Formats: sequence, C-alpha cells, structure tokens
Amino acid sequence: MEKKLRTKDKILQASIELFNQVGERQVTTNHIAAHLGISPGNLYYHFRNKEDIVRQIFKEYAKLLETKIKPPSDKAEALDTLANYLDAVFELMWRFHFFYANLPDILSRDPALQQDYQQVQQGVLMRVTAVLKALKQSDIIDIEDEDITDLAHSIKLLVTFWISYLKTQAPDKDIDQASVYQGVLKVLLLFKPYATAQAKPRITRLQQHYEALAGDIKLL
Repeated sequence: MEKKLRTKDKILQASIELFNQVGERQVTTNHIAAHLGISPGNLYYHFRNKEDIVRQIFKEYAKLLETKIKPPSDKAEALDTLANYLDAVFELMWRFHFFYANLPDILSRDPALQQDYQQVQQGVLMRVTAVLKALKQSDIIDIEDEDITDLAHSIKLLVTFWISYLKTQAPDKDIDQASVYQGVLKVLLLFKPYATAQAKPRITRLQQHYEALAGDIKLL
C-alpha cells in the first residue's frame, strides 16, 4: 500500500510539473507515464484518465487554500495577516500556474470540477473578507462596511486571472516567479487607496519587500 501511495504521489507531482511547463491541454497520460518511466497501465491503476488527475490536483490545491488562507486570530497582528495572505497567494499562483493560466477551459471540460471549484471559492471569499475586516478593525485600512465584499471580490478576480492576463499579453512568454510576484504586488496595490495615514508607511515597506523579492528572482 505504501508503494502505491508513493507512485500516486509521483504521478500527481509529475503532472503538475508538466502542466506548468507546457500547459495542461498539451499533456496526455502517455506523456506523464513516459516522464516518470512507468507504463501507461501503471498510471491507469492509480487514475482513470487525465481528468481524474486534474481533479486530484485540485483537491490538493483546495487543501492548501484552507491551510494557507485563514481568517486571522484575535492575537494576530493585522499587517502580518496581510503579509501571510500575500505569501500564500504567491505560493499557490506559482505552484499551480497552469490552473490559473487556463481556468475557464479546464472547468468547462469537467462540470463536476467546476462545481467543486465554485464551492471552494465561496470559502476563499469568506476568508479574504475576514482578512479585510481584521485590517479595518486594526486601523490598517479605512473602508465602508458595504464595500468590503466588493473589495474581496476584486482581490479574488485579480488573483484568479492575473496569469491568464499575462498569457494574453505575451502568449509565447513563459510564466516565471517574477511575473507571479508582479501579480502579488498588484494585489497589494488594491489595499493602498484604503490605507490609513498611520498604516501607509508600513504598507509601502511591505510593497518594497515584495518588489525586492521580484527583483531577486529576476537576477537568478
């Protein structure tokens, strides 16, 4: 049983790697099996087809969303909560950028996955809203209560379609970590118009932190 679990894990990781490299549509189960040096039959022992693999990857993605994007605790420093959220955004966008790059197409081919995705995103909206409320309560941002949900939707919209936007602007350019960090910076910019006077210098420092990270990645 342990060996089977290890093989299944390797199939998932290889699939993510290949999907990110060349795009999910370009990869078949035969490509994944060849990449791992296993027979197609061995792969089919663990997964019925590629759609089954994509569903399992989404389950892993959804688990990370739950663990990485959490409503802040009472003792959490609000700006630390924002930084943790931005770090989580970067990690998920980079690790699963194939999913973000071609989301409408992937979901349109699997109604069950689309339903799961919509359910997971409702939870994400609740958690992002909780982060915004904590920032307001801590006088980091000044925003009307009735605008919080709309801002949460705008943040989700930017995160969801940033990589798709990059692909439409430069279809032949590979997605790299620096371009993902640029998306994180765009998310942070959404907070700046609402920043209180006391919080603006701290948010600027946070912005400089992520700009430095993006710059360091470009130099690698």
